[in-house]
Amino acid sequence: MRLAAALSFLTLTTVLTACTSDDQSSGRDPAPPAGPQSPAETASPSTSSSGTTTPTSPNRPPRVVRTIASGLAAPWGLDFLPDGTAVVTERDTRRVLTLRDGDVTEVGTIEAAAPQGEAGLLGVAASPDFDTDRTLFFYVSTAEDNRIVRARLAGGGLRPATPILTGIPNGFIHDGGRLEFGPDGYLYASTGETGTPEMAQDRDALGGKILRITADGKPAPGNPDPDSPVWSWGHRNVQGLAFDDTGQLWASEFGRNTFDELNRITKDANYGWPMFEGDGGAPDYTDPQVVWRTSEASPSGLAYARGNLWMASLRGERLWRVTVDGKRATKPTDFFVGDYGRLRTVEVAPDGNLWVTTSNRDGRGDPAATDDRILEVRP
Repeated sequence: MRLAAALSFLTLTTVLTACTSDDQSSGRDPAPPAGPQSPAETASPSTSSSGTTTPTSPNRPPRVVRTIASGLAAPWGLDFLPDGTAVVTERDTRRVLTLRDGDVTEVGTIEAAAPQGEAGLLGVAASPDFDTDRTLFFYVSTAEDNRIVRARLAGGGLRPATPILTGIPNGFIHDGGRLEFGPDGYLYASTGETGTPEMAQDRDALGGKILRITADGKPAPGNPDPDSPVWSWGHRNVQGLAFDDTGQLWASEFGRNTFDELNRITKDANYGWPMFEGDGGAPDYTDPQVVWRTSEASPSGLAYARGNLWMASLRGERLWRVTVDGKRATKPTDFFVGDYGRLRTVEVAPDGNLWVTTSNRDGRGDPAATDDRILEVRP
């Protein structure tokens, strides 16, 4: 389970990584053991819906209740307003949509977005004070950089966006893009290393990191470096962030072509990329809680509900459930394998159900006539 990338070969790793997408293996690495692996797992195994070995779980399986929306184009970001209205971004069209009572409304576009490859209009997060400030935050790939902007939603439309943090490296691949407000009131953002692995270990670069900022884009109080937005580092490409009911932050992360990861995020921790993919077991680096074969994951969105983390998988075309037991993640089990194609984002709705978006019109899927869709799942 160890994949050591010696520093003398970083240049070669850069070239190879730049040719490999987030959800596609080049097949160069030897095949890892079948199924997900969890360092904390002690339960007896059973066979998951994909035929791989996964631990047994006392939880009942989730089920799809209904289709919330269809005919969307690569929906990426999803969040809920206090009144239950959902806000959705489309990566390639640059559109911002609201969904309420079955009605889909375009409220505006983010004109600065410059879609290419995995870049475009990505994550969205509603302000914790939305009732009073009417503010939405967006992660946007422009022609020059990735950046975080904010815009007011008022009068049924989206007002012009204002940048609050610029200069995040961008690329055709590995742009990160997830936004999530923490229980501390600060905004957490995931970034990718844009196919340049050594960037993840550069403390001065904003790529390959999880950032923590104020609503004005400044480094949040309590950051490891008070002058930097960096909260954790050594990441390849994080596209999922979720807080559990204790306030612990979790992140789903793309590996290169052997292991994808679920990580428990702590302040100033180094998660090892590019020296390690999956478990490294080395001092000064933090190992993942669970790893998967890239064919079964390529993880994007992450949400927490009813004691479990729920992780959407692109190449794996399934929804993973992972039980949170204190500071450990255990019992990974998969559902809906191949039923809906590529799954991008998971969010918890106000009623406790999950909203799961498909991503079959992102240039890598095989879209059905009704794609892309948002599914309501009872966990």
